[in-house]
Amino acid sequence: MILIPLPRYGFDPTEAAVPWWYLTSKGMKIIFATPDGQVAAADARLITGKGFGVFTKFLMADSEAIEAYQQMVESEAFLNPISYSEIQTSEYDGIILPGGHDKGMKSYLESDVLQEKVVDFFVNQKIIGAICHGTVLAARSIDPRTRKSVLYDYQTTSLLKGQELGAYYLTAMWLRDYYRTYQITVEDEVKFALRDSGQFHSGGFSLRRDSLNNEKPAFVLQDRNYISARWPGDAYTFAKKFYQRLMKNK
Repeated sequence: MILIPLPRYGFDPTEAAVPWWYLTSKGMKIIFATPDGQVAAADARLITGKGFGVFTKFLMADSEAIEAYQQMVESEAFLNPISYSEIQTSEYDGIILPGGHDKGMKSYLESDVLQEKVVDFFVNQKIIGAICHGTVLAARSIDPRTRKSVLYDYQTTSLLKGQELGAYYLTAMWLRDYYRTYQITVEDEVKFALRDSGQFHSGGFSLRRDSLNNEKPAFVLQDRNYISARWPGDAYTFAKKFYQRLMKNK
């Protein structure tokens, strides 16, 4: 059984729905969690493309991801989430931490309760997958035994500074700080949580997105029980690598 925690609003539809679709296609049971047990919703702009102007095709979710999202939001699991406080780590084989840019993500990224649960997943050697801003949640999860981030000794990637600032500068004139969830970039915050910045890996960035049958554009990094990825363009490969690692534990 796999847990996917989400904020009430603002998560990236691709980064949640593609792993959901892939893992359910393999027979995995998915449980969703939100801050208060109420049904979540993705960042609507990433589904409609509203406000992206000439960059709409590049910045919004693609048609396959939107189709997966529409299936996900109609599923029984999605419509019946548990609250963060109800999460019992022992019940799960792994956890997927999606990302998203919208300010609504802060209820997820800043949740002390959820950070404590993420620590439990690491301490108990569950399989953890984090993509984009999901790596920030992992970076902020401090193990009380070491007083360090759970990522301190891990190799990782995340949303790259160039990706984040590039999208921001392309759209800042009309979307203002939409692409700046925080003043510090995701990459810089994740690096700050590591023992050494050399543990951070960027991969060979491509503007192309991966697909179920094409992993070439993607960069997904695995270190022991932890799998990380950079952006929605890595989502299919991220889901596959997570599943493959999960099967090694069976």
